[in-house]
Amino acid sequence: MKLDNMFKKTKYSTLRRSEYKTETTRPEVPEGLLRKCNKCGAAIIAEDVKKDAYICPKCGGYFRMHACRRIEFVADEGTFEEWDRGLETKNPLEYKGYTEKLQGLKEKTGLDEAVITGKAKIDGTETVIGVCDGRFLMASMGEVVGEKIARAVERATKERLPVILFACSGGARMQEGITSLMQMAKTSAALKRHSDAGLLYISVLTDPTTGGVTASFAMLGDIILAEPKALIGFAGPRVIEQTIGQKLPKGFQRSEFLLEHGFLDGIVERSELKETLANLLKLHEDSGCGSERIQALLRGDNCADTADGGDAGTGGGMAAYDADRPQEAGSRSTESVRLNRSTEHLSSWDRVMLSRMQDRPVGSDYIQSLFTDFIEFHGDRLFRDDRAVIGGVARFGGLPVTVIAQAKGTNTKENIERNFGMPSPEGYRKALRLMKQAEKFHRPVICFVDTPGAFCGLEAEERGQGEAIARNIYEMSSLKVPVLSVIIGEGGSGGALAMATADEVWMLENSVYSILSPEGFASILWKDSSKAKEAAEVMKLTANDLCRLGIVEKVFEEPQDFSAENFDQVICPLKEEITRFLAEYGRMSGQELAEYRYMRFRNM
Repeated sequence: MKLDNMFKKTKYSTLRRSEYKTETTRPEVPEGLLRKCNKCGAAIIAEDVKKDAYICPKCGGYFRMHACRRIEFVADEGTFEEWDRGLETKNPLEYKGYTEKLQGLKEKTGLDEAVITGKAKIDGTETVIGVCDGRFLMASMGEVVGEKIARAVERATKERLPVILFACSGGARMQEGITSLMQMAKTSAALKRHSDAGLLYISVLTDPTTGGVTASFAMLGDIILAEPKALIGFAGPRVIEQTIGQKLPKGFQRSEFLLEHGFLDGIVERSELKETLANLLKLHEDSGCGSERIQALLRGDNCADTADGGDAGTGGGMAAYDADRPQEAGSRSTESVRLNRSTEHLSSWDRVMLSRMQDRPVGSDYIQSLFTDFIEFHGDRLFRDDRAVIGGVARFGGLPVTVIAQAKGTNTKENIERNFGMPSPEGYRKALRLMKQAEKFHRPVICFVDTPGAFCGLEAEERGQGEAIARNIYEMSSLKVPVLSVIIGEGGSGGALAMATADEVWMLENSVYSILSPEGFASILWKDSSKAKEAAEVMKLTANDLCRLGIVEKVFEEPQDFSAENFDQVICPLKEEITRFLAEYGRMSGQELAEYRYMRFRNM
């Protein structure tokens, strides 16, 4: 139908075409009011997105945030002080059009370069902050970007301040050639000095973080966080596909991929980022196992204060029994421990079975009940995040500590996810990474041991299970902070010792600690795994046996039918004894601690 005839057959036929167009067209939207989400394609109101931390209200996708907005978002209002503005970017390759391009970007963005650095407060804690801005040549790192970051880190070292860097970059800046490449070394070297001074560096990775920035300052954080679904990698997906023609899996090089593969401590939603950073800064601001805080732990209601729950100071009627702590490093007592009368009749095999009970409290239960403000850290920074080991930083009675637990599940699904508490090499390497981090920040280390043994699969052998266990024992023997290990279930072989090379080792009454499982012992010595019960009696693996042998210092009674229902009866005396341990060992210097631990094992 012709357009003229259409008009004749409608109620608008008396109107001129221009009038019809005016009446039926949707009102024009003011320029800049609406935007299209490049993730879901929905039309969204720009102002609403800005108010909602640059997140799409339709799909939840993250938009890139300008550096100034990022600083406003995480820093306390009015506290940011910018540093090193106005450094001149040069053109070392005399690349055609580069100078003009830089000038245009300066005028368009209001930035002098692709990073803003300075000092600010986050929830009252002073920190040095640097934020990359993708509007400026995709925040590629040229000489001035490297210089500003290096200067900020150097000043942070001088003023003894933590550093937080927000990475967003396409990598090294091609237009500056080898000069750009050298910024990788410059920024990394500055961060090494900052680390050697015992100071905290938090790296926050946003979309995208690639190339030379990933291969330098972005991946060197004591703690590495990322925003959800951020692209993070050395060679970007397009480069990989075009170079080697390989089809990449879905989600490749996204934050979730890196978390699974052990390179991130955590993924943090933008709405939770300021609170997370504030908590991390405060936990590290208070660190120091020789501080007055640790000595004050003995003066207070420890059972009530340390974490929620428990009857203050009563121990719930249960008790811990121990041989006197040796006056000299390494001298061992052989005093026997008195056990709960209601369980005295149990055989060694009975206790093995109790240590394996499905409803027995697991590592995560102890973390939740004994500590506050726990922040879990993930990954070994090498290959994977092993869920058979949980670790992170928390508070005990207000004191920052590093806590690590071998983790079984509470049901079949969780047990499968946690490999039934059998760590792979990545789990031990994660634990060691956290222990070394604790040493750097002078935090005591508290480990909870509960494993039938290290995982013995093909892939574990391929990735160096023996080396990982050996390395843990080697490094733990000389850590210069207090180290406590508590065996809460099974303590199987070297897989347990790799988290029990400690100043003191404690056991729950019905936990076990042995060279191998009774089944394995019987198989090796008697060629018959069915003789596991007999093996358990021969192996001297119970808490009572081990206290007499001087292998463990303390044993905690368990209630009958020990489970989450009566967990507080163990937790309360455990809190009191941890308090005693921290106060006592907190008086010792790092060298004294290492020497004492050496002699503890040397004299066995």
